Amino acid sequence: MNKQVLVGADQLSTIGSKLLKGKRFAVLTNPTGIDSKFRSTLDICKEIEGATFSACFACEHGLRNEKQAGVLFEDAIDPEYGIPVYSLYGSNRQPTEEMLRDIDVVVFDIQDLGIRFYTYLTTLIYMMQACAKYNVALIVLDRPNPLGGNHIEGGMLKEPFFSMVGAWKMPAMTGMTIGEFARLVNGQMDKACELQVIPLVGWNRSTEFPDTGLPWIMPSPNMPTINTVRVYAGNCVFEGTNLSEGRGTTRPFEMVGAPWLQHRKLCDSMNDMKLPGVWFQPVTFSPTFQKHAGLLCNGIMTYVTDKTLYHSTETGLRLLHQIMMMHPDEFEWRGNEDGLPFIDILTGSDIVRTSLHQPNVLESIIAQWRSDCADWEQIRKPYLLYEDVGDND
Repeated sequence: MNKQVLVGADQLSTIGSKLLKGKRFAVLTNPTGIDSKFRSTLDICKEIEGATFSACFACEHGLRNEKQAGVLFEDAIDPEYGIPVYSLYGSNRQPTEEMLRDIDVVVFDIQDLGIRFYTYLTTLIYMMQACAKYNVALIVLDRPNPLGGNHIEGGMLKEPFFSMVGAWKMPAMTGMTIGEFARLVNGQMDKACELQVIPLVGWNRSTEFPDTGLPWIMPSPNMPTINTVRVYAGNCVFEGTNLSEGRGTTRPFEMVGAPWLQHRKLCDSMNDMKLPGVWFQPVTFSPTFQKHAGLLCNGIMTYVTDKTLYHSTETGLRLLHQIMMMHPDEFEWRGNEDGLPFIDILTGSDIVRTSLHQPNVLESIIAQWRSDCADWEQIRKPYLLYEDVGDND
């Protein structure tokens, strides 16, 4: 049964006014920055008395989610608020000293997925590092992890593969809220910033987003529903290949495919594995943009039949392996980021790209990922804010 969870933004008018009194502050947000009554964090900030709302920061997709994935943009003056909007997804990925010179406090309010390669985590890390360097305080308005607070998956990111789509040593799925993750980063940084997390009320680690009573605002143009979030960690690896990951369709990441894919044979092979909590169905689709735009693709649709049993990253890796084995001549790795093969920074190392095609490697990779998750379970413990059961008042 749905309950009403209150997010950090719900408390901004009261707690925020005390924390921001007499301060010049900026806001890093996007359309997900709203309270439980749909009020924009930007509008709430504009109404705070005794503080000066000086600037905004915008990460990937822009201040209003108006830009597609990977589209760069530069600083501008916001037409509605008449204040600077500093881009953190253009010439600069980290805030500069000039951007923060007249700022005392930055307020961060973005709905994240708790998934490493979703770039909002990286933007948060970069902001924390800049705040520590230039002695600016940071307030994080906490939001739920959409899949709850116990879901940890995938391999640990290795340091040589740090990039915009992964800037901290962590697994693919953190099992943390954005506020908890900020606490962990702050505790591990060489120099901590002055951090304040405004916590959730009424949320516990077993609560998934559909049970919060909160409105789902798309965190980015290709993350329309909670079903997308559920498969994203596993199927996002296809961004590093020559298969379409479903961008340019109404079901991104739920569908992957290519014109040459033997999708019916592939579905039969995947379903024969009897993987927990998932079913694969053959589909056809024509992306309107990006890979295979305008071409008819043979595809495979991932249906999560039991969310408690489904493992996104392991399922995605097994699907990737099966396609490689079925289509050795057609399959290719594709794309680079920060000078590294895209698949390497998505998976956290080069082992998938360099050895997945070899016999018996698949199971050893999955075993290592599970070991990494067990390590992360212990690493994150000191930074958690919420219990496994019961309300947090």
